[in-house]
Order: sequence, then structure tokens, then C-alpha cells
Amino acid sequence: MGMSVTISAAAETDAEQILKLQYLCYQSEAELYGDYSIEPLTQSLDDLRAELGSGCVLVARLGEEVVGSVRGTVDDDGTAVITGLIVHPRMQRHGLGGRLLGALETRLAGEWAARRFRLATGQRSEGNLRLYRKWGYEPTGTEEVTRKLTLVTLEKEATAVAFATSA
Repeated sequence: MGMSVTISAAAETDAEQILKLQYLCYQSEAELYGDYSIEPLTQSLDDLRAELGSGCVLVARLGEEVVGSVRGTVDDDGTAVITGLIVHPRMQRHGLGGRLLGALETRLAGEWAARRFRLATGQRSEGNLRLYRKWGYEPTGTEEVTRKLTLVTLEKEATAVAFATSA
């Protein structure tokens, strides 16, 4: 490939690339659940820009191209909610999702004082569930969103971050 992927904080100027990548990445989820009205496919650029300003958003770049992204916010109780982990389809299954997740966990625990991490994915999203379990997340609950979609919530304590990032 000749270039390495770098991970850094997202800039306001990344919003359009993140939104386009998000649209591409969530097509498979929409197909899996038979629902193309899911929020990642209907989010506006303005809404995404607002997210960029209200939490921690990281991007993975290959040269100038954004090939991955992840977002997180921390509430008053120290719970970090992680959302929007996306990796370009051509870059998947090479560890980039894990690198993004680990980088976000480290940043949220350090700069944002997160004490625990929470994320959610659909019950049929086996690749996502496998990744999250590999990174130490344990299922803590489910929520039926529609007849076809049940979200699985997974969590882990921030103390597990040091182990996961050193593994």
C-alpha cells in the first residue's frame, strides 16, 4: 500500500468525509435488518457537525482519505457512550476497528475521565459483537427496537483499558 493509517482527532473539515463513509458502511447493517431508515443513513451533515463539537471524534486516515471513524461522549457518572465505529469496507478485517476503539478508550479515560465504556450493536451483527467481546466488552442488556432489530448493549470498566491496549 505504501502508506500507513494514522488515527487522530477529527476536524470540522472531516465532517463530509465521515458522513459519506458512514453512509457507505451502514448499508450492510441496513440490509441485514431490512431497514434503510436507520439513523446513520438519515443523519444530516449539520447533525454530524454538532456531534463533532460535543464529544470526542477520531478518524483514521490513509493519506488524506478518511477510512474510519469512531465517536464518544462521557456523562456526569463517568460512563462513556461509544457510537459510530466505522471502517471502510476495503479496510475491514485488518485490525483498524480495534485500533480506533482502543484509541478512543484511551482518550476518553485520560482526557474525559471515563470510568466505564458502553456501546450497542444489533443482535445479528456478529462481526461487531466479536470485535467488542475481543476488546473485553460484556453484554449487559437488550432492547427490542423493531420486530427485526434488537440492540445488544455491552459494557466494560475503564480499568480494563490498560490491559486491552497493552495486549
